[in-house]
Amino acid sequence: MSIDIKMEMEKLKTMYESNSRHKSFNALIYGPMGSGKTNAIKTCRLPALVHSFDPGGTTTIRDEIKSGKIFADTRFEIEDPSKPSAFAAWDAEYERLKLGGVFDQIGTYVIDSATTWSSAAMNVTLKKAGRQGGTPQQNDYLPTMVLLENAIKDITSLPCDVILICHEDTDKDEASGRMFVGPLFIGKLKYRIPILFDEIYYANTKETSSGVNYSFLTRATGLYKARTRLGKGGIFETYEEQNIKKLLQKAGYDSNDKIIGNK
Repeated sequence: MSIDIKMEMEKLKTMYESNSRHKSFNALIYGPMGSGKTNAIKTCRLPALVHSFDPGGTTTIRDEIKSGKIFADTRFEIEDPSKPSAFAAWDAEYERLKLGGVFDQIGTYVIDSATTWSSAAMNVTLKKAGRQGGTPQQNDYLPTMVLLENAIKDITSLPCDVILICHEDTDKDEASGRMFVGPLFIGKLKYRIPILFDEIYYANTKETSSGVNYSFLTRATGLYKARTRLGKGGIFETYEEQNIKKLLQKAGYDSNDKIIGNK
């Protein structure tokens, strides 16, 4: 049976263009404390929904929360490793919001931080193994990786922009002996999770005569891990202003806010 190649290619083109995954922005933003990571949420497509796992992590966006530009759920900040509950509570709430169509109305969904989120996932694994509150063992990493990878694949398919904020981690490449800085995750998760994202930005600070300059490193250096797919072909500078909407505009993506209640 012969295939109409032109028709098949048109089908693929239509499928690609109708897939919301190809119209949205997803990024892993990492860096040290005080580097502007959480503050950058102010520059995202609004309204933004933040699921916070870092105690006190929403302090810098308090005004935006008060004004209704950003919505924050901070119940996941409280976690007792000996009686883990944060990840299960988040999972149930995420599914409830997804089934209720909430993410269709949200401009940007943020997990802050993915470092503590992944630790909460490891607590689930340890509880199942009957070692809650203990130290992770080698055989604990695979089930945790599967749990998080499945969650991230689902999150990055949402009909809104997605950002995971991480702390930084300094590591050594055993083969070359070189040091590098990347997102902080438990064990091998630091190698597996970043590959699931289109954008990986390092939140950088630099002291100048006029004050502190905050920027995103969008391309890898010898020390810092970073990459951009949106900024392909030199659209993005190596160092860009910490402004998500401006990056979206540069890349030709929709940077307009959403209005809750509009469908």
